[in-house]
Amino acid sequence: MSKQYHDNLLSDDALDQLFREARTYNGWLEKDVSEDQMKLIYELAKMGPTSANMQPGRFVWVRSEEEKNKLADLASEGNQDKIRAAPVTLIIGYDIDFHEELPWLFPHTDAKSWFEGDEEGREEAAFRNSALQGAYVIMAARAIGLDCGPMSGVDLDGVTKAFFGDRPKVKADWVCSIGYGDRTTIFDRSPRPDFETFNQIV
Repeated sequence: MSKQYHDNLLSDDALDQLFREARTYNGWLEKDVSEDQMKLIYELAKMGPTSANMQPGRFVWVRSEEEKNKLADLASEGNQDKIRAAPVTLIIGYDIDFHEELPWLFPHTDAKSWFEGDEEGREEAAFRNSALQGAYVIMAARAIGLDCGPMSGVDLDGVTKAFFGDRPKVKADWVCSIGYGDRTTIFDRSPRPDFETFNQIV
């Protein structure tokens, strides 16, 4: 890609790290992910845009052996070993009552009133925007040199009860292992479509 019209384009190495060479990992090297790294991932990911800065994502970083086993027991058979072997697995959940935080998260106007009395609408907004936040986490982790293994093969009701049971309006959505990926555990990259396949310019 020419830089003629992209003066702020990242280097090819950076784009490779974030996108072109990044992969979904199934296995992990025996290298720890520190609490400082987890906090840095969040500090980067929280800067990604959400509607009205609603920040509905609720995250649990599963790191201890006891909690990893608890989470793995709620995963499909093919994902259990991945979770147990990963240095940390993040549970991405969403808070249906995110609007209670809007007075300080979006102080420009009374955004809380937009969502009061409409729990169905709040759940839709929380689901969509927390998914965005989870994607930002993946990109932030890659940006600091870590790898990711996102998974949806878990008992979401079970994960919600086990890890968000004290917050009745929070639901689990998916999980993502984070660490230093073992390249022997990945297969050839699946095809990616050209622009013309699924895009229109109108």
